[in-house]
Amino acid sequence: MEKIRVGFFGFGKTGKVVANEFLSDPLFTLTWVVRRSQVDHQKYASHMLGHEFAAGEIFAATDVNEDFFLARPVDIIVDFSDSTGVRLYKKAAQMGIPIISAISKYEPQDLELLQSYIKLTPVLYSPNITLGINVVMVAAQILQKIAPHADIEIVEEHFKGKTEISGTAQKIASVLNLEPEHVNSIRVGGIVGHHEIIFGMPYQIIRLSHQSINRAAFGQGAIFGAKFLIGKPPGMYTMETIIAEMFRQNIPVY
Repeated sequence: MEKIRVGFFGFGKTGKVVANEFLSDPLFTLTWVVRRSQVDHQKYASHMLGHEFAAGEIFAATDVNEDFFLARPVDIIVDFSDSTGVRLYKKAAQMGIPIISAISKYEPQDLELLQSYIKLTPVLYSPNITLGINVVMVAAQILQKIAPHADIEIVEEHFKGKTEISGTAQKIASVLNLEPEHVNSIRVGGIVGHHEIIFGMPYQIIRLSHQSINRAAFGQGAIFGAKFLIGKPPGMYTMETIIAEMFRQNIPVY
């Protein structure tokens, strides 16, 4: 079986961990990595991450031109860069290459550009691509329908240096139709990310929680998404919709 060739955008703290997950999975081969700067230009991501084989040649954003994707063909693009990264792979979208975007926050014009690609190719867009948080998010929506009068609060905990409110917590609040004041933030130590949704009802409390203990969880989510996206028709997909469909297919029958 031929390996799935991955083109990767972003090689920061999280990007390196995610790239390493693809390097370690026998189903995939990391063909190239594009990063914003010229740092480590044309070195191999695999060597930098401790592997002996050569994979994931590193290019700068300025290397990406009209011929880049023809000269270095891939089966899927995974983007862990920043809001502007979407501007670099317009040609790839026109070629029908599937795209996974895990950008936590897009500027409006960049999100509009990403959305324009769905007419050309399948796009999986999930700001938090971990499998667990999306399972929790879908479960919370189901529970809210079962217990519509429950009091709901969201608690998000992150590392001390994170100043903004978690984008994932804001997404949870949005899908549950909660006002921002129902999001409670805690900043302490080096927590990677912890989200909890608390349902308060008479005589009982239900807590749905998810904790990322390593950034590799984002890599496993991207791998899950890539396996799903290959071969899908053009359109917009999210981890939520994938998980919701799996819930529907696997509801036990009594």
